[in-house]
Amino acid sequence: MPEEQAREELQAQMALPMAENAVMRVKVLFPLPLFQAFDYLAPAEMGLSPGDWVAAPFGRNVFYGVVWPADAGENEEFDASKLKAVAEKVGAPPLAGEILDFLAWVAAYTMFPLGSVLRLSMRSGEALAPPQGLFGYRASGAAPDRMTAQREAVLEAAGEGALTAKELAEKSGASEGVVRGLAKAGALTEERIDPDPPFAEPNPDAPSRPLSPEQRAAADALIEKISAPSPSPVLLDGVTGSGKTEVYLDAVAHVLRTQPDAQIVILIPEIALTLPFLKRIEERFGAEPAAWHSDISSAARRRVWRRVIEGNARLVVGARSALFLPYKNLRLIVVDEEHESAYKQEDGVIYQARDMAVVRGARGKFPVVLASATPSLETVVNVDQGRYDIVRLESRFGGAQLPDVRLVDMRHDGPEPGSWLSPQLVDGVNQAIGSGGQALLFLNRRGYAPLTICRRCGHRMKAPDSDTFLVEHRFENKLVCHHTGFSMPKPDACPVCNAVGSLAPCGPGVERIAEEAAQRWPNARRAVLSSDTAPSPSQMRAILDLMRDGGIDILIATQIVAKGHNFPNLTFVGVVDADMGLAGGDLRAAERTYQLLNQVAGRAGRSEKAGRALLQTFAPETAVMQALAGGDRDDFLAAEAQSRMDLGFPPYGRLAAIILRSSNEKLLQDSAIEHRNAIPRADGVEVWGPAPAPFYRLRGEARMRFLVKTRRDVHVQGFLNAWLKKVKLPGAVRRVVDIDPYTFL
Repeated sequence: MPEEQAREELQAQMALPMAENAVMRVKVLFPLPLFQAFDYLAPAEMGLSPGDWVAAPFGRNVFYGVVWPADAGENEEFDASKLKAVAEKVGAPPLAGEILDFLAWVAAYTMFPLGSVLRLSMRSGEALAPPQGLFGYRASGAAPDRMTAQREAVLEAAGEGALTAKELAEKSGASEGVVRGLAKAGALTEERIDPDPPFAEPNPDAPSRPLSPEQRAAADALIEKISAPSPSPVLLDGVTGSGKTEVYLDAVAHVLRTQPDAQIVILIPEIALTLPFLKRIEERFGAEPAAWHSDISSAARRRVWRRVIEGNARLVVGARSALFLPYKNLRLIVVDEEHESAYKQEDGVIYQARDMAVVRGARGKFPVVLASATPSLETVVNVDQGRYDIVRLESRFGGAQLPDVRLVDMRHDGPEPGSWLSPQLVDGVNQAIGSGGQALLFLNRRGYAPLTICRRCGHRMKAPDSDTFLVEHRFENKLVCHHTGFSMPKPDACPVCNAVGSLAPCGPGVERIAEEAAQRWPNARRAVLSSDTAPSPSQMRAILDLMRDGGIDILIATQIVAKGHNFPNLTFVGVVDADMGLAGGDLRAAERTYQLLNQVAGRAGRSEKAGRALLQTFAPETAVMQALAGGDRDDFLAAEAQSRMDLGFPPYGRLAAIILRSSNEKLLQDSAIEHRNAIPRADGVEVWGPAPAPFYRLRGEARMRFLVKTRRDVHVQGFLNAWLKKVKLPGAVRRVVDIDPYTFL
């Protein structure tokens, strides 16, 4: 039915008279940027309860929304003549009460509109009910007048249940015309089928990989902790290659076995990890898990959403947004690589999925497992203070040893002019590939060069209407902005002084390292892995699988390679610029550098062959470099924690960022001053700013920032509410609140 016709029919239904004694008042929340639910009338026979899906008029249109719980103590008396009526109740299963509670908490914590947070759990109204009009065929038992080999293959395939003509054709090797011919002959019966088949039940007792004694002890300890009556979050802390995944999958099996209706979600940080991980889950439990990430089709998303809300999808694997799926009975969350910054959502509703997972478990009274070889400082402090439990794996599986990590002091042992690889790094690659192993050259910088500058006038190429530098991508002969997405062919002349051939690349990216590798090792099998050279998950997987299977000698890669990949023949890792992540004034810079480089180095020596890593640095004396070389993670984290404590930074204090944006610079500056003048006085609160953002102009908008730092016991949202409500925001100025900011650009 066309959308406009549907709306007209719904509005006609709303115009029907409604007896006062047969109506009830309900609150309806729409997935729109609204801070509250609105009152409506509904016939009592609808039997509406919180969590039910409805269609109701809002403004000039009809929208789908959710019946929302009324506020405690709200006055039950109402004037029916002033309220609009709910148009219809939608037949989808209701949102569970746990989800309503969680969404309300997230909205209050992040200070985003309640309706925007609801949108995280809600698909479009048209997807609430299954699509109609899909038909399948099954064998009727009657034989056709004429039998052929193709017809026989179709009838054999059709005996296993109703399948579409396309599915039958693919399964039998015949054409769809053969299928329809059999239906016309009466040998196949047509019937309506559900386009979203249920997920097979996972088998917790399916054959699994054997656990080592240490893994078995860790799995038993983990199961004991998550089975407690009031479980705390548990950190599964294991060195790289220790087999953390098999340990927590054993705990997943325990929950599936002991709670037949339980649902479990495993969060992973990167889409590139999804396909091999899904295969691993299917091998472990003998059934396909439900996958949820941005690369799946709309039909697959509808299927997962429907099966999750009805409780059929018992095992879900997904990116951070999978946390907000409408689970009927969620009983366990696993956050793999819990330290990863990819769990921070920076667009739309801003949230940290790891932290929200802990909240979801606490409010639902079920366990959360956080797994990492390099846990975040926040998690480590929570363990130290007794809020989280911990289970440790201190050695690699199968007797493999941790790699030998050493530093190359670039001030004394740097590369020759025109090169980026030191002699020690070159020797490391030579030894690895010369002995039949593989080498990884790591640089967390995309493109050929991060800056293009005119050698005559000094002009630096920037993105239009932005203060961001253009990165040269030599493979495509383009200049690209990694912040705005702008790209352009590299010009022959400087746009300022018109000097021909004067634009020069400054600094290295992975493409430049690949160029040097091609010159040094022309006969080696080489590949470059970054989001530019492999923009789709399938392309990433092709390169990663080729590396795993030994089809690459030297891989030149960005941070994509650091997360959970297993390359059995990788024996050498060379980090081209270990200092790169320490710049920029980020309070987590040292922690993130340690996590990233430890994970990268940990790709080496995961099988029988020993591994080693060399880190090129201009600051070998810094605490983070010494910790990486000495394997002193705990001492490094203790020093980092003390530094944060002395400064009152998270996790010992709290931060919130206020970002003002506008294309009208005068209005922006005036609004920033008005915000500054409205800052309330409050004990334990410091407000810094307004200050121009490091990238002041971005996509034609200027940006000003405030940073709020408070003691841990201060209710920062209350302070922000008291402050921001005093400022009238001009229509041309936008304001974003970021609780617990992770980036400061």
